[in-house]
Amino acid sequence: MGDTRTMLDLFAGAGGLSEGLCEAGFTPLYANELVPQYAHTYSVNHVGTIVDTRDIRTVDAHEVRTRLSLEKGDLDLLAGGPPCQGFSINAPVRSTEDKRNHLFREYLRFVEEFQPKAVIIENVPGLVSFEHGATLHAIIDSLASLGYGADVRILGAAYFGVPQMRWRTIIIATRGRELPPSAFPVPVCHAPIRANFTQTFDGKNIVAQPRPETEAVFTPIEDALDDLPPLENGETGEAVKQYTHEPRCPYQRLVRRGSTGIYNHEAPKLSEINMKRIRYIKPGGNWTDIPEELLPKGMRKARRSDHTKRYGRLRKGELGSTILTKCDPHWGCFLHYEQDRALTVREAARIQSFPDSYVFTGSKAEQYAQVGNAVPPLLAKAIGESVMGLLSSQHDENETEYGN
Repeated sequence: MGDTRTMLDLFAGAGGLSEGLCEAGFTPLYANELVPQYAHTYSVNHVGTIVDTRDIRTVDAHEVRTRLSLEKGDLDLLAGGPPCQGFSINAPVRSTEDKRNHLFREYLRFVEEFQPKAVIIENVPGLVSFEHGATLHAIIDSLASLGYGADVRILGAAYFGVPQMRWRTIIIATRGRELPPSAFPVPVCHAPIRANFTQTFDGKNIVAQPRPETEAVFTPIEDALDDLPPLENGETGEAVKQYTHEPRCPYQRLVRRGSTGIYNHEAPKLSEINMKRIRYIKPGGNWTDIPEELLPKGMRKARRSDHTKRYGRLRKGELGSTILTKCDPHWGCFLHYEQDRALTVREAARIQSFPDSYVFTGSKAEQYAQVGNAVPPLLAKAIGESVMGLLSSQHDENETEYGN
């Protein structure tokens, strides 16, 4: 396969992790994703990758390896976001109620069959504190039993240029050696983000922080959105819209690279009562700006310090709120900073750092869910570049070891 670095993506979703790893130089040979519409979006954007929608518990890993013509140890990287909560080496009875608890075992089955040079596992920050760290210990111990040195960090997407507050737990493992400290990417910019979760594991702080000498600052929300055509509430317009001017900043140049137009940029239609509500909300404001008589009944008795993200409006100069599986104002801070409407799928994708060339398929609800569940590609790219460096240094060490 020449210099191509190969990878597999399990629990692949719509392909955010793969997209970033591709940008770092990896080629996805195979992806497994159970939800058909997510898998369809993945296949539309990763032509040439085998996309398998079977339940991973029914997939024969040996059969997949044979189909890909790979020997054990040939694969460069196995990546993915397997559900890990509740996993333990001994699988106590109380965790058997949720079948997802055992899906991590399927991931390990692929590690054992392929024996990849490196492994990436991504998950939520809460994984670190789940069962007081026992779940994370079980994951690292399981990888060790297969011959992998593993470690964990919590990475803030905003520290890598993604214009939103989002954290991910990342486990990286390499075959046959301890994981060097350089395995994890170093944050490239400062950002006003706070970690509201457990930050320590095995007695050390595992949240990656920018170095003191780092000068760059975060990507503000307007850098992500202000070159997109304005829309009225509920306006759909052309399916593929054209850019009206040149990119105004490096982030816009980045996401527009290779794109021929703007897909998935249609404004959801908010109800008349919601339109009345949001006209009162100033940039940076939230539900507390809405007159009491217009509030949903269930919120009229809420304390003003509660639900601070609900009916939130973005504000220029700040990060975007964490993109969820719905960009519904009742759920969070998803109102445009200048236009009286909720975010489009494309705007959510921009905030997640997807390139404009990445097209989302299915119903609007499915598209929002695909974007909200994804790993930001820009974060995935940074992780991929670190792993690429690891693999190159490992190759150089092997050359030195066996070449003399």
